[in-house]
Amino acid sequence: MGQQWAVLISVAPVTPESREDMAVQSWCRPSLVRKLALPLPAAAQVRAGPAPNLGGTLELTQWAGSQPQSWPGGMRREKLVLSLTKFRSVENTDETCPSFTRLSFHSAVIGTELNVRLMLYTQRNQPCAQLINSTALGSLNVTKKTTFIIHGFRPTGSPPVWMKELVLSLLHVEEMNVVVVDWNRGATTVIYTHASDKTRRVALILKEFIDQMLANGASLDNIYMIGVSLGAHISGFVGKMYAGKLGRITGLDPAGPLYNGKPPEDRLDPSDAQFVDVIHSDIDALGYKEPLGNIDFYPNGGLDQPGCPKTIFGGMKYFKCDHQMSVFLYIASLQNNCSISAYPCDSYRDYRNGKCVNCGIGQMVSCPLLGYYADSWKDNLLDKDPPMMKAFFDTAEEKPFCIYHYFVDIVSWNKNVRRGFITIKLRGEDGNITESKIDHEPSTFQKYHQVSLLARFNQDLEKVAEMSLLFSTGSVVGPKYKLRVLRVKLRSLAHPDRPHLCRYDLVLLENVETFFQPILCSK
Repeated sequence: MGQQWAVLISVAPVTPESREDMAVQSWCRPSLVRKLALPLPAAAQVRAGPAPNLGGTLELTQWAGSQPQSWPGGMRREKLVLSLTKFRSVENTDETCPSFTRLSFHSAVIGTELNVRLMLYTQRNQPCAQLINSTALGSLNVTKKTTFIIHGFRPTGSPPVWMKELVLSLLHVEEMNVVVVDWNRGATTVIYTHASDKTRRVALILKEFIDQMLANGASLDNIYMIGVSLGAHISGFVGKMYAGKLGRITGLDPAGPLYNGKPPEDRLDPSDAQFVDVIHSDIDALGYKEPLGNIDFYPNGGLDQPGCPKTIFGGMKYFKCDHQMSVFLYIASLQNNCSISAYPCDSYRDYRNGKCVNCGIGQMVSCPLLGYYADSWKDNLLDKDPPMMKAFFDTAEEKPFCIYHYFVDIVSWNKNVRRGFITIKLRGEDGNITESKIDHEPSTFQKYHQVSLLARFNQDLEKVAEMSLLFSTGSVVGPKYKLRVLRVKLRSLAHPDRPHLCRYDLVLLENVETFFQPILCSK
């Protein structure tokens, strides 16, 4: 008899006869092997294959085989006869690939006790998480960046719909450890205060884990926390326990209820990490209104998000769509479809009126980018006291959400002042059409005065073949007015090197779309 060896392995059900004679020919995939006591012989070809149904899945927890000192040349390498020494039934073989906790609405009604699971994803094990904890770091590489994803309140018990896409998108842009903080048991409840009360306990568990990372050689500089809703404040609580030395925290629409108006020690704060960026997408309902970071981004002013239902007839999406949009915008920043730029400004109104298009520090510096690459603007905040800034931008209704900004300069020559709204439409040489309605407030047109309107298009047409303008006072009764245009000029903010396009001597009849072909502006 040669050397004995054993393996912990999962296979398909075996027959009752196999129990009796304790010997079967087993075929299995190498990927199912969990732990080798000693390596399999190099000559062994281990593969998968069917087995008769026993009426329930079995896990063979140990088998032993006889390994000769040398493999006879004539031995068939693709098949091994194995002696089974132990087996047991298992409830869920999928746990070899752990998934986010899925609970029912019944669990939310009766409430759940806190149980935090940490699931590690890396580029090497993207499809399958590894459960880790403070006593078992698993395959976490402490020399790499570690990004924690922390969800928030779960009133129905279901997993976050965006989690998988966020994990995979992060792993696509950089080699890192991604740790999903699954506290669904605890966050799942119909009573929001019960979930909020558990946030500091989640933070303590994360600190215990990070302490072990540090003991194994990790650096706080490489710790990045992405917190959604309540998860944003959990990230802040962790940061406070390290005196703000965490590398970075991103808050995705930090929770507002129970946190609005709270002092810094009871919520996310700019001092909780070396860099804190926040996206506010639902400031009038579920999100936090005031700035909480070094850069606070307000898409569409932080209010109603394009593409989200405007009335309660939209069902559950009406309540959560604006809140979730912060996550989808962040994911879009990872997917390289386009870069969403934001404009430092004191208010959304000033941004819409075109008063904040130079990023606050001159044209030589690009505007801050939303999402993953927001920290590239970190050094531009060093001279500010405090190092905080609000930035505004608009988005399209669908992915990749990018909006392209142009200035429309209009010089009118009406004898009397005209007030109204402008809609501009562009048609590219490829036939694509994009439109911008500048209707957030009426513009005032005075004789020989230039009015510069910030137009926002969901397409960037490099070559414009045709333009149209529509002037409206917004009145449904009364006389129709004309707007006499001496010159209209179109210039791209994203591409200032592109030639400016003009048209001269136009008369716009109210509510009548006027088409024309632009020409290069005269110098």
